[in-house]
Amino acid sequence: MHRILSNTKGDRWIWLIVILLSVISLLAVYSSTGTLAYKRGVGVESILMKHLAMVIGGIALMYISHKLDYRYYAGISKIMMIVTIPLLLYTLLFGSHINNASRWINIPVIGLSFQTSDLAKLALITYLARTLSRKQENIKDVKESFLPIMGSVCLVFILIALANLSTALMLFGVSILLLIIGRISIKQIAVVCAAGFILLMGVLFLGPRRHMYATRVSTFLHPEQAKPDKSFQSDHAKIAIASGGIFGKGPGNSTERNYLPESYSDEIYAIIIEEYGLVGGFALIGIYLFLLYRCIKIVTKAPKAFGALLACGLSFSLTIQAFANMAVAVGLGPVTGVPLPFVSMGGTSILFTSVAFGIILSVSRDIEEPKKVVVGEIRTA
Repeated sequence: MHRILSNTKGDRWIWLIVILLSVISLLAVYSSTGTLAYKRGVGVESILMKHLAMVIGGIALMYISHKLDYRYYAGISKIMMIVTIPLLLYTLLFGSHINNASRWINIPVIGLSFQTSDLAKLALITYLARTLSRKQENIKDVKESFLPIMGSVCLVFILIALANLSTALMLFGVSILLLIIGRISIKQIAVVCAAGFILLMGVLFLGPRRHMYATRVSTFLHPEQAKPDKSFQSDHAKIAIASGGIFGKGPGNSTERNYLPESYSDEIYAIIIEEYGLVGGFALIGIYLFLLYRCIKIVTKAPKAFGALLACGLSFSLTIQAFANMAVAVGLGPVTGVPLPFVSMGGTSILFTSVAFGIILSVSRDIEEPKKVVVGEIRTA
């Protein structure tokens, strides 16, 4: 154990944030899975142990990925993109249907399933960071730089959006941010946004889930006109938050966990506020803001463009997802189905989130140890 701790590098504050989020996650999941355990006919402790195994596995993955020099991810990104596109297409056609959406692929033998959009986020962000950093000399060239970048962003966007619009929109926003930082011209960014808007309209008005999206937006904009079954989730999230008060009901004393669907995942922030009050809710917001602050410091100190873009894209992806989840819980947005990073019980999503943390820490480790000169992908990244 001492040897592992001595070999743990990177920003110490980010490691502390991960530990804090892990503890919060274990407490919240244990408190909010009573109904789920009853439906499955198992004890709450059984579900907690499985979640604990995922958290430990995630931290192990984070440790492994932070030990790998981040510049190797430039080469890995090409492989990830080659694998991701067929997987997204396969998910749309043959993926498992959960909550009326085909977002998951079952992994044979081990019996787990994962959302291919989680892999796609890692793949697209690392690929964009690699492409933008390598093409800085001719970044304004339409054929050499703009078309490959636009094609990858729009292709991944449409393949995710057909099954998971909220994730696709967040990833598209992060991609535009990277394009701005990567010095893509405003005119070219406007073209990407226009193409994204056209694809979005196609998904909203022609996509297979258009009726569900329309219902969610209508329920959010006009809750007084919504049918009770359509506003059930948002109504009980508001009840949970209102009943929490300043200091909350205390750990394990939530009542809305028995009514809220996905109380251990999409609406876990509402349960946290109910049990720990506004103090707990603001504390969690502060943790994610501090995470963003530490990541921005890493971005500003990164010696290479690839490292800066990579850390920037991954950190904004994590924090935007966190605030999207919390915004939905407090009624500032329509229901999205986006989990709270490293807090929600999400199975393999925790593992992908952990890899993202690990890559950020790898960039941070390189800042602390500016000594290695490596050939191949590393030299050109």
